Parts: sequence; structure tokens; C-alpha cells
Amino acid sequence: MEIRVINGGKTGHDDLKRMVEENAVIVFARKGCCLSHVVKCLLRGLGANPTAYEVEEKYLNGVVLELEEKVVGSTLGGGGGKEGRRLQFPAVFIGGRWFGGLDRIMAAHITGELTPLLKQAGALWL
Repeated sequence: MEIRVINGGKTGHDDLKRMVEENAVIVFARKGCCLSHVVKCLLRGLGANPTAYEVEEKYLNGVVLELEEKVVGSTLGGGGGKEGRRLQFPAVFIGGRWFGGLDRIMAAHITGELTPLLKQAGALWL
């Protein structure tokens, strides 16, 4: 699993969009967050190898706003998230689309929806 730290300035919206589009599974998280650790461990346990971007606390709001406006909004046809939900960290993107956070990942895993989604996104080979 590759972990990178976003620790300065604004990443261009093209950069964030490119990051999401180029990775089958990508996790944006607070640096050192235990919830993101759980998400990454679950995904690794299923055989996916998520790319993880850890964001330092002082840059969280800026990165969240950029993800909502430029990445989530462009994939859903409007800003602010799916079904009125706001993007929160850890934020998981599967197949270039915002999937949700820890609660959504856990729910999809329990119901058996997660593995087929990961296969469809190209994150699993089996």
C-alpha cells in the first residue's frame, strides 16, 4: 500500500481528479487517523491494495472542499455529495467515484456488496 502525505498548499483540482481516476481504490484520510487505518486494513484484507493520501490537519478543510467541488461534484452532477451527504474523512473512492467513508465501507462489506465493486473497479484479480 502506497501512503502519501498532502502537507502543503492547494493541490490543483486536476491533480485530485487525476489521483482519483488513476487508482482503482484510493483513501483520503487525516494523518494518523485510526478510522482510516481500519478502512485500509479491511481493504487490504480483501486483497485490494488501496493508495492512501494522508492529509495534515491544517489542510483538511481545503482538501475536503476541493474533493467535493471538483471530484465528487463532477461524478454526481452537482456539488456537496451523494444523497445530501457531505464528504468526510476517511473518504474512499472506488473506480473513480466517491463511495463513502468507514460506515459505507463496513455496510457494503457486511452485505457482500464490497467485493464485487472492488472486482469491477479492477482492484481485485480473482
